[in-house]
Amino acid sequence: MTALEHGHAPEEIAARIGENRNRSYLRDIVYGAVDGAVTTFAIVAGVVGAELSTKVIIALGIANVLADGFSMAAGNYSGTKAELDDTARLREIEEKHIRLAPDGERAELREILSRKGLEGEVLEAATDAIAKDRKTWIDMMLVEEYGLSPVDPHPMRAAQATFVAFLMAGMVPLLPYLLSVSNPFEWAIAATGLTFFAVGAAKSRWSLAPWWRSGFETLAIGGVAAAIAYFVGTLFA
Repeated sequence: MTALEHGHAPEEIAARIGENRNRSYLRDIVYGAVDGAVTTFAIVAGVVGAELSTKVIIALGIANVLADGFSMAAGNYSGTKAELDDTARLREIEEKHIRLAPDGERAELREILSRKGLEGEVLEAATDAIAKDRKTWIDMMLVEEYGLSPVDPHPMRAAQATFVAFLMAGMVPLLPYLLSVSNPFEWAIAATGLTFFAVGAAKSRWSLAPWWRSGFETLAIGGVAAAIAYFVGTLFA
């Protein structure tokens, strides 16, 4: 018998449905990690292709990890903050419409519930029940009318997730040079490729794709970007 991901006893259902929901930061982590590894390796590959010194690789690489990582985090913060501000704006609009045109908003609520399969007395009872709770009513309108997420994003947490992931993955291509190992570029290629694959394999936990397919997909994307950077670097050798 296939194992289920969670139980369905009454107390389990109550605890799971009643717990505070948090916004997932998976997208921010994957985005930051892949971009960190790609951009830093692109710098390494470009500098190596141009036959410049190890000091240049380290200097440009560290500058990229810190500056570009902060830039990405700041951009993600601003974008997430804009999303949050838009949600607040739409919430205020719905609040005003419910106050000034309650019948029209009830008609919208009834239509939403009707499209979910409710009808007759059940439809009217459900409409009345939801309309009694202003917050629940507005939350449903934001999700169903505007297509927003039922959980508000947290701009600072999203930015932190992006920056940390970028920093960790972005340092990988530089480690062979910082550790002064022999054949550092070959080690950088291997380490960066492994990072791409690991990030892809890890994110498969939240998808239906097998881990190896997700890993190779991310590896292919990063490999193409790295190859382009190296080719451009050789043009200036």
